[in-house]
Amino acid sequence: MKADSVRGHLDGMLLAVLEAGPLHGYAIITAVQRRSGGTLELRTGTIYPALNRLERLGLLSSSWDSVGERRRRCYQLTEAGRGALAGERRAWAEFTAAIGSVLNPSPAT
Repeated sequence: MKADSVRGHLDGMLLAVLEAGPLHGYAIITAVQRRSGGTLELRTGTIYPALNRLERLGLLSSSWDSVGERRRRCYQLTEAGRGALAGERRAWAEFTAAIGSVLNPSPAT
């Protein structure tokens, strides 16, 4: 899938993946890939700047987690993030309905 197809929808996808609970960066990338049936492969250079921006906006919070001797940053939705996710879902539904009605018009009655 073209990178341009994802542009503008990355925030919503990240928020949706984090809805179930905290995840670290690689787990987020894996979740997006799994949910998309392997169609979407996001890169770390795309994910981490977006996660940092969403955290600055107050939509995510993060904390350090240790697994053995490895430390990794885990991200989770804030209440504001849950509200933003609801808005992203509404916007997506409106967008897909509008595009769908152009690409697949219903027969005139």
